[in-house]
Amino acid sequence: MNKSHEVEYCNLELRFDRRQIRNFIKALIQEGYSLYWNESEQQFVISIRTGRRLVKLKFQRLGERYKMIGDYSFKDEKLSEVMERMIGDTRGHAVVKRFREQQILIESIMFGEIIRMVEISGMEHKVLYQKEPMVTSEEMMQAFKSKRAEKRVPVLRLELDYELAVLHDAMQAKDAPAMEASKERLREMRQEMLLLEM
Repeated sequence: MNKSHEVEYCNLELRFDRRQIRNFIKALIQEGYSLYWNESEQQFVISIRTGRRLVKLKFQRLGERYKMIGDYSFKDEKLSEVMERMIGDTRGHAVVKRFREQQILIESIMFGEIIRMVEISGMEHKVLYQKEPMVTSEEMMQAFKSKRAEKRVPVLRLELDYELAVLHDAMQAKDAPAMEASKERLREMRQEMLLLEM
């Protein structure tokens, strides 16, 4: 991954167990950071001193595991490197924005791997890298448009699995509006599945 002066991490989806958080704290201490942490029933917070700034990394408790929450911006190169190792080690998801002189480099990361890299210079957008999907968008569109159940059912099953994972995350986070929206989408998918199986 490229290095830059200022890096912003958005839409983080990193999940940890207690051992991984301890290893992360150990890595920060080995890099020479002054830090402290505190823990409550709901979250674990690591406060890191970087020059004159205090950065607080927040981890929401999900049973025995933790999920990193929030968006973060670092001007510290070493801290960015530690953060990116953590994204890779946890096979996490993130949108990483690297700010350079009159230029922004945006990396979309899924499962710890860059799947898309875009460079923005003024009004120009240039895709530098895009990982090929395992199923092409054309194949997905044909499956969606297909009236034949044998093509639509496997796609619908994948959608159902994904939506169940979304509902699970919303339940863990006790996010009532997200739970209700997810349940509504599941009801619609169930109705479609019943129609296809008739």
